[in-house]
Amino acid sequence: MKPNTTTTCWCSLFLCFTICVQFQPCLGSTKTTTDEAYVTLLYGDEFLLGVRVLGKSIRNTRSNKDMVVLVSDGVSDFAKNLLLADGWIIEQITLLANPNRVRPKRFWGVYTKLKIFNMTHYKKVVYLDADTIVVKNIDDLFKCRRFCANLKHSERLNSGVMVVEPSETVFNDMVDKIKTTASYTGGDQGFLNSYFSGFPNAHVFDPNLSPEVLKSRPVPEMERLSTLYNADVGLYMLANKWMVDEKELRVIHYTLGPLKPWDWWTSWLLKPVDVWQDVRERLGESLPGTRGGQNPNDYFLVKFLFLLPFCALLFCCYHSFMKNREYFGSFFRGSLCDQVRHLYYKIRSSGTIAYTSMSTSATNSIHQLSNGSQCKVPTYLGGISVCVCLTTAVVSLGLALLIVPRQVLPWTGLLLMYEWTFTIFIILFGGYLHLIYRWGKYVASRAASSSLPESLDYDSGKRHQRQMSSCDVATWYYGLGMALLAIGAPSLPCLFGITALFLRLGLMVVGGIILASFMTYASEHLAIRSFLKGLDEWDIAPNRSLFLLC
Repeated sequence: MKPNTTTTCWCSLFLCFTICVQFQPCLGSTKTTTDEAYVTLLYGDEFLLGVRVLGKSIRNTRSNKDMVVLVSDGVSDFAKNLLLADGWIIEQITLLANPNRVRPKRFWGVYTKLKIFNMTHYKKVVYLDADTIVVKNIDDLFKCRRFCANLKHSERLNSGVMVVEPSETVFNDMVDKIKTTASYTGGDQGFLNSYFSGFPNAHVFDPNLSPEVLKSRPVPEMERLSTLYNADVGLYMLANKWMVDEKELRVIHYTLGPLKPWDWWTSWLLKPVDVWQDVRERLGESLPGTRGGQNPNDYFLVKFLFLLPFCALLFCCYHSFMKNREYFGSFFRGSLCDQVRHLYYKIRSSGTIAYTSMSTSATNSIHQLSNGSQCKVPTYLGGISVCVCLTTAVVSLGLALLIVPRQVLPWTGLLLMYEWTFTIFIILFGGYLHLIYRWGKYVASRAASSSLPESLDYDSGKRHQRQMSSCDVATWYYGLGMALLAIGAPSLPCLFGITALFLRLGLMVVGGIILASFMTYASEHLAIRSFLKGLDEWDIAPNRSLFLLC
């Protein structure tokens, strides 16, 4: 029996349609549903989170316009699939070379933005930088004719928010003039200011004009957008407030160079970043592990970074306990009354319980071993220790910044930053103190090796004291003091409710100076104590055996 030809054709068409739908994410989407669209650019995965939050903010305003992202070869397949799942239309493009040799490195591909003028499959497009966020519906921008942008200070247009009526003629003219037209920024914004040289004289765009009024006026070549459509965070930073009514804001633009809203530390510096973070936290799980703007590749890394310092701390506590288990055992076996009684008799006998009482006996013994020659702490030890401590703090802070992923949530980034700064500092400065301790033991051993046998009548009861001294309370005191000041210094603006950036930085500087002063005092004393501890705990047994043999 021969199959029905019509049925076969329908089956074939259905199969082809299924294959096309299945492989569409791999091929990229260029399908348009309206003749107007919001457009942004993505050169690499670094700005991926910014584009996701921008798209979420547009959809939060109930806009049904197309959202198109122009992506270059530097964007990964994961990023493209994630944006497709978020509702973006992907258009693959090639980069336009920047002809300016003198320019910031981050401007290497910015001339590609001019390609929005060639999106002729749309009647009108509203371009938004990836570091912008929409806080109120801006569909009225599509009423703008020809070209619209916002005029910033010094009568310069800002290319972060633009309304463009695509034209192949205009685009080709721009491409022809790229090499001959000056750019004061070395990028696209400087070029557009030169290309639209009459822009400062353009009239302000008014979306509320009636159709009758619009018909009675000639179509303007350019119109200026209100600051409401491009509120600059840089200007907010100067006055600690918006220059316009905050309730009427439409678009916020995070223009402060390296301080982008997806970097976790900016949330602790700039108040407007809270708006961006609120939208980020509401991002859905378009792909597994992407809820809240998370990167699934960083999930296990963040867990590892959290757990590793805790594991190191537990190991150090266990090592310290095993090293001093005899002392801890005797301490816990004794009653509280015994401990108080022991402390009372100790005060009566020596008059002090300071560390120096123990180190004095050690120093006196060394004096005897040296036949009256004076043995003291090197005068330069304190100064060297201060320099080492401050340098170690700076290195620890820098390494922690490199270790912590930039685009984690603000609280996650802060906790990881503290964890790793403290961990690295303890390892580096603790290693330095151990070297000073070993140096003290070496000095004591050298002095002992040249002394008389009878001068080695050293108090054997000091062994127990030395075990107690290895669990020195002063080390914990200085360590906790530095930790509390390190936490308190950045927290001062929050405690006083200060939101202005410069005041925040000023308070942090004051807190940093206090912290540095305490670290100076603590590092000097800890180094001296480590050296004296080494003097006190020099290994007497080998030397005594040597002299007995002699």
